[in-house]
Amino acid sequence: MGLFKKGEERERNKGPKLLWWEHPGAIDEMSRRISSMFSMLSDMLGADRLILKAGKLESLTLMRSEDLEQRVMALQRIVFQDPTITVPPSFDELPSVMDELEDELAEMLARKRLDESIEKKVTDKLQQKHEEYVKDVKKQLLSEETGPETPETQKKLEDLKLLEERKLLTSAMEAVRPSDLAQIVGQDRAIRALMAKISSPFPQHVILYGPPGVGKTSAARLVLEEAKKAKYTPFGSDAKFIEVDGTTLRWDPRDIVNPLMGSVHDPIYQGARRDLAEGGVPEPKLGLVTEAHGGVLFIDEIGEMDPLLLNKLLKVMEDKRVSFESSYYDPEDKSVPEYIKQLFDKGAPADFILIGATTREPETLSPALRSRCAEVFFEPLTQHSVQEIATSAATRLGVRIEDGVPEMISDYTIEGRKATSLLIDAYSFALYESQGSKDVLIKKTHLEDAIRAGRMTPYVNIKASGTAEVGKIFGLGVSGFLGSVIEIEAVSFPRKDEKGGNIRFNETAGSMAKDSVFNAGAVFRSITGDELGKYDFHVNVVGGGNIEGPSAGTAILLAMLSASRGIRVRQDVAVTGEISIQGKVKEVGGVFEKVYGAKQAGIRKVLIPEGNKKDVPSDITGVEIVPVDDIKECFEHIFEGYRLGPAGIESDDGR
Repeated sequence: MGLFKKGEERERNKGPKLLWWEHPGAIDEMSRRISSMFSMLSDMLGADRLILKAGKLESLTLMRSEDLEQRVMALQRIVFQDPTITVPPSFDELPSVMDELEDELAEMLARKRLDESIEKKVTDKLQQKHEEYVKDVKKQLLSEETGPETPETQKKLEDLKLLEERKLLTSAMEAVRPSDLAQIVGQDRAIRALMAKISSPFPQHVILYGPPGVGKTSAARLVLEEAKKAKYTPFGSDAKFIEVDGTTLRWDPRDIVNPLMGSVHDPIYQGARRDLAEGGVPEPKLGLVTEAHGGVLFIDEIGEMDPLLLNKLLKVMEDKRVSFESSYYDPEDKSVPEYIKQLFDKGAPADFILIGATTREPETLSPALRSRCAEVFFEPLTQHSVQEIATSAATRLGVRIEDGVPEMISDYTIEGRKATSLLIDAYSFALYESQGSKDVLIKKTHLEDAIRAGRMTPYVNIKASGTAEVGKIFGLGVSGFLGSVIEIEAVSFPRKDEKGGNIRFNETAGSMAKDSVFNAGAVFRSITGDELGKYDFHVNVVGGGNIEGPSAGTAILLAMLSASRGIRVRQDVAVTGEISIQGKVKEVGGVFEKVYGAKQAGIRKVLIPEGNKKDVPSDITGVEIVPVDDIKECFEHIFEGYRLGPAGIESDDGR
């Protein structure tokens, strides 16, 4: 029997080493170690705070588990304050993990006892000494620890202060920027409408439409200043004008970063303030909507905003408040500062007036945004307005300009901002030539230097003339908010093919423009009595531009009539309108902008559809507006020396 036991022991020693849980009572011992650690945490933190912290770290269920691995994972989350630990240690790893947890807990206890010891010493000194002595003690305790300031950081601070003191003179663009509403040229109607909507006891959100460089931003800023002066408006003297560009607004859908609406920095991953992070308190960061509270939030190029961010903004506009959320926020946590409680519980105030500006057409903007805002349209600048802006800018710069300089500037741009920029460029050349003289004269040669340096070309290439021509007519087009003159020409020949004539038209002009040619052909036959098949027509849009829509139909028909009959067309008249197969001139879009484009080209008379008469202001000057309902009404205005008689198109002398 004894020999058998010795042999058995010898065989067991030759076998594999026992695993930790194979030792007698090992599992019970491990369970006691885990329970003991939970007890120590409860003593150190307090039972309530331990339960609260476990809840925030999603560990309550793990703590109550019968599974040792689950309970150890709960300990890992609580001790290391890391909710991202999602995989429990394996059964084999439990002893090493527990050793690591016990070491960390020992350090926590040591730190706590050290903190308690220091606090007790400070308390004793506060009780014994005068308030001034207490301040000295605090300074001494702080100096014993490594502070944030070093000789290197102090030097950088001094360098930064020196940079703040060093400033250049005011830039030229700031010097010529309008300082009151009277200095914004050519926008009287728009400014009056904007004032009515902002300077009111009940101000409205507004969208400003118009081409770039016509003064939308300056008008919005100055209108707020005027509204602050009126006693009946809700704007206080400290009302802010917060300006931001919609094209540069970037945000994270999780609201980790959102400069417009505000965001929340959680205490673990996003670097909340140190005193808040140590207590596990999230820190809200206020956005521009709150900064604009009580004033105006101006968003330039609002049409370029991210649609989701825009929807968030619309919600804030309705609620007049922005809310914050965070899974780290615990309303029962006593360590949460009161202002953070209020931001999470009630949100931050965001009662502002939105003014958005865009160069887009209204149809391209969000319907939800448009339904909440009034709309104001800024007009394209005329050449006279551009000249006035250039002259006014020269006055504010304190320089003289040679005769003809404003007129030359107006040939190269229709933007007020670009006009002042071009003047400043010419001023730089003049100043360089005069070697810094106080009396600076900007000459045409200086402006020509600036134009050449910028590789600029005249904005308006088509100009009206007093000479009538056969087969050539001016139509009108619009792109965005800018109208332009379209040169259309036609020639006709006796048909080559006995089977019938051909009509050629620009391939790039668009399908609707081609339809206009065929409509014109039907009306051509009804007016002249001739079949189109008698002729070979070639209709050309000079420059090959794409014509969207049927608005060139009337002009195309008149060009074909002129070419086939040899009738001269006035070159100081432009026409727009869709032609129906019955010869009616139907209304089209963009007439207001087209009229301004015609004025830029020196057109003296514009024929528009009768249905568009309401679209053109009655006080417009510099161009005669003639509404027409039928193609026949156009002849006396377009054809020089011809009219429509009983026999068709006749000369004024009846031939």
